[in-house]
Amino acid sequence: MTQYQITLSDEIVHGLFKEDGAMAKLVEQVLNQVLEAEVTETLQAKPYERTEERQGYRNGFKPRTMTTRVGRLVLSVPQVREGKFSPELFARFQRSEQALILALMEMVINGVSTRKVAKITEELCRRLDPLVKEWNERPLKEAYPFVMVDRAHSSP
Repeated sequence: MTQYQITLSDEIVHGLFKEDGAMAKLVEQVLNQVLEAEVTETLQAKPYERTEERQGYRNGFKPRTMTTRVGRLVLSVPQVREGKFSPELFARFQRSEQALILALMEMVINGVSTRKVAKITEELCRRLDPLVKEWNERPLKEAYPFVMVDRAHSSP
């Protein structure tokens, strides 16, 4: 497993407790650094580095919007000239999304009623709830440098 060293700006970390959308900015910053590390690993060279092992050249960035639970992220996806680069981040997302779409298409083709889909969804939630509860209530024995707390927005 590859390990990445992520650098976070002080203003984003401090903003986590003050402004809406700060978590999305934090995730965006982390994912952009992961994308940069992935392209460095793929090309086997840092930006402007000249090596014998180089597998291609950077060719700017392409913005890509991704909607997540923490908000809308605008990622800077590195482009590569004379080489192949496909971020693992998007491959994982596409695989899970494709599986869901295929399952929904199969239900439609097989004429599954909305009542049956609702029952299947309820059964799935019933089975997942204990696993989620167990994970949420697990003991936190390790030392954590900071703890993030999320709350629902309420009117003042």
